[in-house]
Amino acid sequence: MICKLALLVAAAAVASAQYGHHYPAHGYGHGYEGHHDDYHHAPQPYDYGYDVKDDYGNKQFRKETGDGKGGVKGSYGYVDAHGIHRQVDYVADHHGFRAQVKTNEPGTANQNPAAVGVHSAAPVHVHAPAYAAPSHYAPAHHAGPHYAPSHHIPYRVPKYAYY
Repeated sequence: MICKLALLVAAAAVASAQYGHHYPAHGYGHGYEGHHDDYHHAPQPYDYGYDVKDDYGNKQFRKETGDGKGGVKGSYGYVDAHGIHRQVDYVADHHGFRAQVKTNEPGTANQNPAAVGVHSAAPVHVHAPAYAAPSHYAPAHHAGPHYAPSHHIPYRVPKYAYY
């Protein structure tokens, strides 16, 4: 009996040894590492932009041009229904990123932080709202129905005899 058991254990050891572990001995291995090719293309000249105006009078815009040598020049901004605007003109090239901001937003002043020029104009004063003021709704209170019995049934307290 012991001989059969030893033979069975030896056969199992030989069978499992032929498969072996083909995993690296460290960490969790490489996981699901995908294969990808690195494509290096020279910069191409491009030109794009958009100009969007919504139903409330707000406008957003952007225009950008790439010169094909890594330089980019463009502008973006918005104008809201109250006349408050911001326009950012920028250049990005081998000298770095440079921007000029033109705005009339309240609370801004002419300044030059981090080599970005901010040119602030006087804010626009709007006398009429660009949208209707919200209506005030108060919850309506209705007294709930009051149900009373149509007839009166007197309650008689039971009487117990004490022994």
